[in-house]
Amino acid sequence: MGNAGRTALTSSQGNSQRSRTGIVSGYVLRVIREQLDHTQDSLAEAFKVSTDTVAGWESGRRPLTSLAVGQMLVHRHRLMRMGVSPALLLALDKALEADVLLASVLNDDGPSSDSPLGAWVMQRDLVEVLAWPLNGVTPEPMRGLDVPARPRRGPAPTRPELTPDDRRRFFRRMRRTAEEAHGGDFLLRRQALYLAGYDDAPDTPGWLSQQQRAERPGDWLTQWLTARSVAAVAARQGDRDRMQHFITTTLNDDDAGEAANLNYWAYWIGESSHLQLSDDFIATAGTSTWHGHKLLKHLVTGLAPDRGFFELNIHTLWALLAVRPGLLRTSSAGRTLRDRLPVLLDVAEPSTRARRELEGIRYAIRLAEA
Repeated sequence: MGNAGRTALTSSQGNSQRSRTGIVSGYVLRVIREQLDHTQDSLAEAFKVSTDTVAGWESGRRPLTSLAVGQMLVHRHRLMRMGVSPALLLALDKALEADVLLASVLNDDGPSSDSPLGAWVMQRDLVEVLAWPLNGVTPEPMRGLDVPARPRRGPAPTRPELTPDDRRRFFRRMRRTAEEAHGGDFLLRRQALYLAGYDDAPDTPGWLSQQQRAERPGDWLTQWLTARSVAAVAARQGDRDRMQHFITTTLNDDDAGEAANLNYWAYWIGESSHLQLSDDFIATAGTSTWHGHKLLKHLVTGLAPDRGFFELNIHTLWALLAVRPGLLRTSSAGRTLRDRLPVLLDVAEPSTRARRELEGIRYAIRLAEA
């Protein structure tokens, strides 16, 4: 191959690599621009860049993650002055982080132990954005936005999209990471298994079951988290029996398991502003380090019978109100819960245990209103 051919091939490979690193933050920027009723031309003028630069940011061809930190902060401050909502700004921050994580998976063939996926316990606001191109589920801050005043011209993606090859590569890497972390970095293995569970390939349930059987006996927390992770992935795959088993055998009548469940949920939805570098905090006795208002709102919002986590949400809500009964008097979510309970009891057809817990929640509401 001549020099020109090698140069073209290198350029093509470089563009392919770069295209993998900016799709999520680029798409969020597009949504922000549309919410501000800007065109690419007018946003480029406001940012003092070319229209092609804005188009490159939005497509991922010129990833926002490649900008210097200082320059990205300047652009972020401009967006603040233009009136972007704090929720969308936070979504952009998480999208930048998600793009870095995606790039670390797609562009790196090094040892799995070097993966940043095991550096800290991830929370919902990041995982939802990271999973967006994998499962197509819109993250909470991006839902219910105003319809753009300017319709998009021509075919346009409705979410960040990975190519089929990159999607396969991502899930292959997650499986390899989980397998290589077996018996070593439990946090990395657990989070890789969680992300691997978004794979809709026919062999995914079987592979996940095999990974569960291969898990070595560990301490109490390791066993608890393994059981929860397997139940969560199974619920996402449509298997509710495993989640029922987890609730019945691992949570009920186990004070340590109940506290761990509440601590896990509270951290997951952001009750705590402090990032955790390991799972150890989940086993902390009691629940005194967080208030519960955000968790109550999240659980009430998630009481949808068609969701795989429906009965876990009921149980967690019941356990939360047992330790935080005052939430029903100080949170608007308590009123929403009161209004929804009759429908849940009459229409949802919960299990016997879940129905008993819903009745307990209704009694707690009556006490709070007395």
